[in-house]
Amino acid sequence: MSEPRIIKKYPNRRLYDTAISSYITLEDVKQLVLDRADFHVIDARTNTDITRGILLQIISEQEEQGNPIFTTEVLAHIIRFYGDTLQGMMGNYLEKSLQAFVDQQHLFREQMRTLIGKNPLAMMTELVEHNLSLWKSVNEHFQKPYNPADPVSGLSLLSQSLAQATSPVESTAAARTPEKSPDKSPEPVPAASKPSPTERERKPRKPRES
Repeated sequence: MSEPRIIKKYPNRRLYDTAISSYITLEDVKQLVLDRADFHVIDARTNTDITRGILLQIISEQEEQGNPIFTTEVLAHIIRFYGDTLQGMMGNYLEKSLQAFVDQQHLFREQMRTLIGKNPLAMMTELVEHNLSLWKSVNEHFQKPYNPADPVSGLSLLSQSLAQATSPVESTAAARTPEKSPDKSPEPVPAASKPSPTERERKPRKPRES
């Protein structure tokens, strides 16, 4: 396995890519992310890993360019979880939800093509808001006093929420998919019934020729 690409950030805020021995811009780092390249951004003065800060800077710039993913309500929900006892679980939940979305992105794209008037960005926003509402219900459940008689524990509720993470897109696509009418098999033709002995006796007999 090859070593991750090392990018150094100097005090003058310039980024230096050691793989190509050249200075790069934040846009170049974004392209590395799109190319799924394995890299780390290191502070050249302290030698600490600042990759998260650089990625957050890229997200901030993308959000300010007029096509944001996170709505004001979503960002407010995320801010409220900082310092909360469930902050760690919130990060894990969002990570698993997003990973489930990535794993099924090809399926989502096919479904999105069938949805008239829907764009991928709107669908992504709808999914995030749906997952946050599920997490809010999980959070409220955890904050309730423990009840041994309650058959649904917090962990099982969290598992159910993760299982429903992709439901908005799938349910919308399913609603637009026409149902096939069941094949109707031809009704059996009743067999001709044989005349009963009584009916045979009632039939007139032909006279014998003399």
